[in-house]
Amino acid sequence: MKKFTILALAAVLVVAFTVPVMAMEYNFGGYWRTRAWTQQNFTGEDRTELEDVTAVDTRTRLYFTAVFNENLKFVNKFEFDAVWGDTNDPGKNTYADIGADGKHVEIKNSYADFTMGPVNAKVGVQGATLARGFLFSDDFAGAVVTFKGPGFAVPLIWIKSYEGSEYGSVINDKYVGRLGHNNKDVDYYAISPSFSVGDMLTINPFAMYANSTNARGWRKTNDFDLDGDPSTTGIAFDNLDVYYGGINLDANFGMASFWLTGIYQGGEGEIADTNNSTVDFAAYLGAAGFGLDFGAVGVHGQAFYATGDDDAADDEVETFFVPKGQSYYWAEIMGFGDLGDVYWGGVSKASPADQIGNIFAANIGATFKPMDKLTIKGDVWYAALAEDIVLPDGSEENQLGVEADLKISYQLVDGLTLDLIGAYLFAGDATTMGDPDEADPYEVGSRLSLSF
Repeated sequence: MKKFTILALAAVLVVAFTVPVMAMEYNFGGYWRTRAWTQQNFTGEDRTELEDVTAVDTRTRLYFTAVFNENLKFVNKFEFDAVWGDTNDPGKNTYADIGADGKHVEIKNSYADFTMGPVNAKVGVQGATLARGFLFSDDFAGAVVTFKGPGFAVPLIWIKSYEGSEYGSVINDKYVGRLGHNNKDVDYYAISPSFSVGDMLTINPFAMYANSTNARGWRKTNDFDLDGDPSTTGIAFDNLDVYYGGINLDANFGMASFWLTGIYQGGEGEIADTNNSTVDFAAYLGAAGFGLDFGAVGVHGQAFYATGDDDAADDEVETFFVPKGQSYYWAEIMGFGDLGDVYWGGVSKASPADQIGNIFAANIGATFKPMDKLTIKGDVWYAALAEDIVLPDGSEENQLGVEADLKISYQLVDGLTLDLIGAYLFAGDATTMGDPDEADPYEVGSRLSLSF
């Protein structure tokens, strides 16, 4: 009888804990990729081998969403990165060492997603993209509140970039306490409405404002390198008020598509440690692209221009920049592409990478799909700095070079894709810096990936 009672109690407990779980829906997903590659001569010379890398790494992302009902979700995304083999580099995770006992887990997203009538809100750590990444594309802590109607959506975005505090100190053997929790805070505020005109045209005007009373507490001193010139240091700001306004247009005509983006940057910043002198921001970015789909063959292209500063000594900063969060991947060697990223610092010398500023770049490419499982994509890029940089010999140059990229993708089995990637940069003088041992950067690698 006692055993029966215990079993009955256990059954009741199981049912009690299972019923609320059964009333909810759980969605699981993820992404996994492993890359093996080599990059050579990214410094523009073949003497020092400072940026040469031959390595294998793995990235795993796991997504878990608890769906309470059609109006409430709880979204979580986790990431695990690892370089294969042990390493003494503290900046690289090593769960792929001997023993495979790493404990590092990144929480990419964790937010509540709820809808109240025409208003949707996402509160917590999440991701967002503004102006295709020319303005912002990253994860952040904050809130996105979107009002939706027929053919339009109006998101209001708050990004908490930095939560700073001014701490006190010991003066005359007496502790002077914390001076304030709001000092050194950095916040972004953005609005990015979109309007659809049938199925052919989407119009997306946007604006963003970034503010701080002490940006120096948020970024390292001289971390705002606004001219891309390695011979000069950057600028550290105290008070920072910078705003952006622009528009995205996307047109789709079936076989042909076209897009463009324009952004203007204004505002002012108070330079740290220079008698509080103030500079004005006056910069802009323009970008456009197209695509033509002929079935098995596609043609695509794009170009972008972001201003640089023609006179670093005046009180106007003309280099387009975003304090933090901008990310636009482009060419394989000059713009991170598929094999490079911030993790390795893998771009050729003098290139702004995904931080688009002080540059002009243009691309033409084609995609060929000879069979369902095979895709071949080729691209040619030309890039130059908008304003010259000073080389070690005192000369001024702006040519980054011409890059050729090739990517072959094959679906090994349903859901699992193998990419073979090769890239070569015919380096310009701004990349080689006039080094007597100048050499062209190149990269070869593979990527195995799946998503679910």
